[in-house]
Amino acid sequence: MESVILVIHLLIAIGLVGVILIQRSEGGGLGIGGGTMGGMMSTRGTANLLTRTTGILAACFFATSIVLAILAGGHSRPASIIDTLPAAPAQSTVPAQPAVPAPPVSQ
Repeated sequence: MESVILVIHLLIAIGLVGVILIQRSEGGGLGIGGGTMGGMMSTRGTANLLTRTTGILAACFFATSIVLAILAGGHSRPASIIDTLPAAPAQSTVPAQPAVPAPPVSQ
């Protein structure tokens, strides 16, 4: 699920960059969106469309960012290192016996 949302997030980011670069700024910018579009829309109508598209893509970008942050945080649970150690069986503290008894010392 995370990878699907991540792909959607990346596509929205690429679309957002494209729409922002198409818009005509006061300084000129790329100027692709300015001028006439074959008489289909006026300059003001194009600006409104691009502004709305930018707003919608920005809202979708923020929404997918929040969803990805929530999904990424759901995997981590606070845990102690002690909880991850395997339980060691209780060992007896009986001293080791020599294998062969020592011969008596003669004087």
